[in-house]
Amino acid sequence: MTAPLSLDPNRPQGHARRLVEFLHGLGSDTPAAPMEKARWCLMDALGCALLGAKQPWGEIMAAEVLSDGTHGACSLLGRTEKIAPSHAALCNGTAIHGFELDDLLSEAMIHPGAVIVPAVLAVAEAVDASGEQLLRGIVAGYEATARISMALGIEASQRGFHKTSVVGPVAGAIAAGVTMRLSLAQLESAVGLACSCSSGVKNFATGSAGMVKRMHAGRAAEAAVRMAMLAQRGFTAPPAAIDGRFGLLDAFSGSSAQPARLDASLGHGWAVDDVWVKVYPICGWIQGVVQLLLQMRSGAGVESSQVAKVVVATSAFAVKNNANVDVQDTMDAQYSIPYCVAVALTGDPTDPNEYSPDKIVDSARKLIAERVELQVDAIAEQVYPRQFACRVELHLKDGRVLRAETRDPHGTPADPCDAGERVQKFKRMARLAGFSNDLTSAVALIGNIETAKNVHGLMRQMQAA
Repeated sequence: MTAPLSLDPNRPQGHARRLVEFLHGLGSDTPAAPMEKARWCLMDALGCALLGAKQPWGEIMAAEVLSDGTHGACSLLGRTEKIAPSHAALCNGTAIHGFELDDLLSEAMIHPGAVIVPAVLAVAEAVDASGEQLLRGIVAGYEATARISMALGIEASQRGFHKTSVVGPVAGAIAAGVTMRLSLAQLESAVGLACSCSSGVKNFATGSAGMVKRMHAGRAAEAAVRMAMLAQRGFTAPPAAIDGRFGLLDAFSGSSAQPARLDASLGHGWAVDDVWVKVYPICGWIQGVVQLLLQMRSGAGVESSQVAKVVVATSAFAVKNNANVDVQDTMDAQYSIPYCVAVALTGDPTDPNEYSPDKIVDSARKLIAERVELQVDAIAEQVYPRQFACRVELHLKDGRVLRAETRDPHGTPADPCDAGERVQKFKRMARLAGFSNDLTSAVALIGNIETAKNVHGLMRQMQAA
C-alpha cells in the first residue's frame, strides 16, 4: 500500500481526513485480492443494469434524461445513446438498483455497487481512465461506503433514512475522484460537496412502494459524478463535512455516530471482502428464508397444498418492516416475507417475473401468505446486523413439521457464490433483458479489464445489439 501523504500540521487530522487520504493514496501497489474482487463486483453490477434498464422505472428514467438530448460521451447500459456523465450515472445507477439483485455490504447494511459502479464507469469514459484505475475506484468506493455507513450506525436507518442514498453521494464521489486521479485537495472538496447531496427516506417500506427506491442509487451516483467534476474545476467545500460539527455524521446520527470506524485498521482487510452477492431478487433479510424453504420443498417433496402454516423467526426489524400480506406492487412483493414464502413454495424465486403485477394477485399465493406467522428469534436479534439469521418451521396438514435455520444465507461472505455461479447470474440477467450480444466475450472483457487502456471496448459490449 502506498504510504499516506503527509498531512498539513495546521489542519485537524480527523478520522474522515485519514480515510480520504488513505483512499487517495491507492496506487500500483494496491493488493491484488481486492482488485480481483472489484472485477466480480463490476460484472454483477453490469448484469443487474442490463436487467434493470428494461424495467418500467429504467425505461422511464432513460426517457426523461434523453428528453434533454444526446449530448455527451458516456454510455447508457443496454442502450446505444451517449449522454453526459452525471446523466449516465443517474440512469445506470437506477438500472443497477432496479430489481433488488445488486450487491450488499452485509455488516454495513448498504448497497455499494448500484452507486459506485455507475459513478466510476461514467467518469472513466469521460476522462479516458484505464481499466486498472477503474478497479481502484471501485475498491476505494466500496471501502468508503462500508466505513461511512458503519460510522453512521443504525439510528439513521431506523429513523427512516435510506443509507444507500445518504452514504452513496459521498462514497461515490471518492470512487469517482480516485478514478479521475483528482488531487487530494480536489478529492476533499468532492467529498465536502457530496455531503450536502445526501438524502433519501424509506417511506417506500411502509406500504405501496412505487418506484422511488430504484432511483435512490441513481440519484446518489449522479450527485457523486457531478460533485467530483465540480471539484476538478475548482469548486470548493468544507474539509470536515463528514465528521465535523453539523457534518454528515452529526446531522444524520448525532451522538450515536461512531466516527472512529471511518479509519479503524485501514488496509487490514477490505470492504470488498464483505460483499454479499444476492441470489434472489428480494430484500436481503428474506434471502435465508427463501433458501431454507426451497431446500425443504425439494428435499421432502412438499406441495403447496400440503402446507398448513409457515413460521418464520427472524430479527425484530424484519418482523416489523417485512410483514405485509396484502402486497400492492412489485417492490412491495420483494419486501414481503409472506409473499416471498408463497413464491418459494409455489414457483421459482430466482425469476424476476414471479414478482410481477399479474403474479402478486394469484389467489393460491395469497392463501399461503395468510398462513405465515412471524416471530422474533433470539439468535437473529443477537447477531443482527453482522449476520442475517432466520429459522423456519413448515407445518404440514398431515401433522409433520419440517425445521431449518441459517445464520448466513448463500451469497454472503460466509457462504459465497463461486465464480461459476456469478458468471451464470450475469448471463441469466442479460438474457432475461433480451440482451443478444456475445456474453462469453463480455465476461472475458470484464475479467481482463485491468489490462485495458480504457473502458470504451467494455461499454460498447454493454450496448444493445
